[in-house]
Amino acid sequence: MEPIVGIDLGTTNSEVAFVIDGHARVITDVNNGIIPSCVGIDTEGRVIVGEEARNQVVAAPDRTVLSIKRLMGTDRTVPMGGSDYRPQEISAFILKALKEMAEKNLECAVGKAVITVPAYFTDAQRHATREAGELAGLNVVRIINEPTAAALSYESANSETRKILIFDLGGGTFDVSIVKIENQVVEVLSSTGDNHLGGDDFDRKIVNRLVEYCEKDLDIDVAGDPVMTARLTRAAETAKIELSSAPFALIEEDHIGNINGKDIHLSFELSRIDFEEMIDEDLARSMDSVNKAMTDAGIPASEIDKIILVGGSTRIPAIPAMLEKKFGRPPHGEIDPDLCVALGAAIQAGREMGLENSGVLLDITPYTFGTSALSPLDGDWSPNRFVPLIRRNTKLPASRTEAFQTVCDNQQAAEINVYQGEEPNALDNVRIGTYSFDLTRAPMGSIILLNYELDINGILKMEAVEKKTGRKINAVIDNAFSGLTETELSESRQRISEMWGGDDEFTHEEAFEDETDESESSGNIIAAGVADILRQAEQKLSRAPEQDRDEMVNLMEEIRRAIENGNPEEAEQAADELDDLLFYLD
Repeated sequence: MEPIVGIDLGTTNSEVAFVIDGHARVITDVNNGIIPSCVGIDTEGRVIVGEEARNQVVAAPDRTVLSIKRLMGTDRTVPMGGSDYRPQEISAFILKALKEMAEKNLECAVGKAVITVPAYFTDAQRHATREAGELAGLNVVRIINEPTAAALSYESANSETRKILIFDLGGGTFDVSIVKIENQVVEVLSSTGDNHLGGDDFDRKIVNRLVEYCEKDLDIDVAGDPVMTARLTRAAETAKIELSSAPFALIEEDHIGNINGKDIHLSFELSRIDFEEMIDEDLARSMDSVNKAMTDAGIPASEIDKIILVGGSTRIPAIPAMLEKKFGRPPHGEIDPDLCVALGAAIQAGREMGLENSGVLLDITPYTFGTSALSPLDGDWSPNRFVPLIRRNTKLPASRTEAFQTVCDNQQAAEINVYQGEEPNALDNVRIGTYSFDLTRAPMGSIILLNYELDINGILKMEAVEKKTGRKINAVIDNAFSGLTETELSESRQRISEMWGGDDEFTHEEAFEDETDESESSGNIIAAGVADILRQAEQKLSRAPEQDRDEMVNLMEEIRRAIENGNPEEAEQAADELDDLLFYLD
């Protein structure tokens, strides 16, 4: 059986886990299996990942990248060692390091993974995470939300009905989710959060205080010096961690500056009270999200059976104290907050492998997805009225079709903007894509059917159809979801392979050559995972409900046709759709 690993791709740290002898285990190498999410180029031009890269941050900030997760889903690039890299590429290096660590530990090839993301990750960020997996040589079979994974790690074997609040505060993102677990069905009732709230922000506030102290008390300017900024950031993080277990932290940095030939050294004492005052507004924002999640779920505080702490930043004493005051009971953190997400991802990976058939995961979308249309807004007609199609907290997968009309005779084209958000004015929401359509000439009021479909990974697909002709309209996509083109993916894959150096110790063909479909004899190569999905579908076809058989047959034919035509990407896309269908049939 081909292994599927669970990966927590974090802002600060990342882990990989696997189900061994029926139990989820974090795969260890060094640092208890925790790899800093840090990538760098060493003095010899080699790519380095994890602790080795983190150790050179202070000496070589221009050759090191931290906290890349915050840029996922954007078109920004980051400099490293004289070249610019996409966020997906930096994340791919981290994933390759985790993949190799898993292969070394399991002694076989690893080509599939369940990867976790913050519950409040946007569609573009989820696409970017999947692309990073592809660049690292991983087929991302499922993307699940981090709070959901944490709930699995705590409650996967508990048969009691429980309502759980997961408070997930990591290095770069914050989520709060309310989950109901009953008869091994994990159902997410609500989810909210902030993609720009986490330990990095707390570190930055300490750094700002240190910079202010250097300028006013030591009379030296350190703000514009990247090496000094890196030193202060590292010192700030160390102090933050120390304050979780001590009332004071002494921050010392030698040779912070030089005045009239005299070296100046930094010695600054920070108290826990002062630190908690610095982040008081941030903690208040997190509690606003807690209240919103409970309102969305329709659950009062008295009905919450358990509170789970996730993420290293929850070790700050003010956070469990704040939650205990709100709910009247202490939160749980007995499973390492840095590891429970990876363990939950491994449990879901085991389910994807068929190791546990009784468990069901019902996730939701944290965002409303819709479009803009000509409609009354604030008393006037506006082309920017937001029309929701799939509303936030809808169970996944979800699909919704809405009818729109053309606004004039012989309209030649229509532009559809895809938005996510909750505001009546579409311009106040986040535009994640623009689709331009050529239309068949027709009278005003002709119907265009717009369909949005969110898959189980929370990734959005869109389709438009002219109702009168039945013709599907081909979209010309402008910056939709900030995804990479096939050419860009190919170029990035080649670049990463060359920089990583050497052949993988385990190749997919060597480890799973017995899983290859007979289609190879015709000169086409089919991935073992696609062949496996085809075999599963053939075995289950006769037992499938009648209303699902046609869809299964169509997808199976689509896969075979793509293989015959030498289009592996189309085959894999159809196989993913068939795999989703088989999952829900089970």
